[in-house]
Amino acid sequence: MAARRSWPRRLGALFVAALVLAGVLGTAAWQLTPSVSDAQARIALRLAVFGANDPGSLPVPDRVGQAVIATEDATFTRNPGLSASGMYRYVTSPVTGDAGSATLEQQLAKVLYSNGSQALPAQAEDAVLAVKLDAGYTKDQVLQMYLAAVYFGHGFYGLSAAARGYFGLAPADLSWAQASLLAGLVQAPSAYDPLQHLDLAVSRQGHVLDRLVATGVLSAAQATAARTAPLGLHGG
Repeated sequence: MAARRSWPRRLGALFVAALVLAGVLGTAAWQLTPSVSDAQARIALRLAVFGANDPGSLPVPDRVGQAVIATEDATFTRNPGLSASGMYRYVTSPVTGDAGSATLEQQLAKVLYSNGSQALPAQAEDAVLAVKLDAGYTKDQVLQMYLAAVYFGHGFYGLSAAARGYFGLAPADLSWAQASLLAGLVQAPSAYDPLQHLDLAVSRQGHVLDRLVATGVLSAAQATAARTAPLGLHGG
C-alpha cells in the first residue's frame, strides 16, 4: 500500500520538475534572443536597402488590415504572438510550405531577425521574438510594422510601395478588390505577382475574399462584388 501511495507523489514531483525546467528554459530563451526595441529601425533600414522611400508610418487602412488578418492570422487580435495550431503548422512549414499559418508576429520576426530561415533553431527563436513583439508593441503597431516590412512582389517592399506600384493609389484609397489582391501576395509574392501571373494572383485573391466571408468581415454578396470588380492594375 505504501508503494502504491508513492506513485502520485512521484508523478507530482515529475510535474513540478517539468514546470521548473520549462521556466528555466523559457527564461534562458528570453535572455538569449535579441531585444525587439529596434524593430522599427530595422524596418527603416530594410526599406532603405531595397529603395523604398515610404517608411510605412501611416495607419493601416481597415480594408487591407482586415484582409491580411483574415488570411494570415485570424486570431491576431487575441493571441499573445503565438497560437497552438499555428505553431504546429509553422514547425512543419519546411515540408508543407504553409508558412502563412504562423502569427503575424512570427512572420515579422522572420523578416526582421532570422532573414527567412526555415531551420528549426531559427523558428524557435522566431517564436520567442514573436512573444516579445506582442509584449513590446500594440497590435496596431505590429500590423503596421508587418505591412511596412513584407515583400509584395515586383520589387515592391511595404504596403505603400505596393499600392502605388500596382495601382497608382495610396493604401487608404484601395478598394476591397485591390486590398484583397495585395493581402494575398505576401504568402508567395513572386509566384502571385499580378503583373506576371495574373491568373494565380486572382485565384489567391479569391481565397482571401473567402476568408473575409468566413470571418464575418464581408457578406457573400460583397465578396462576389469585389471578386468581379476591376483591379485597375498599372501595366496589367
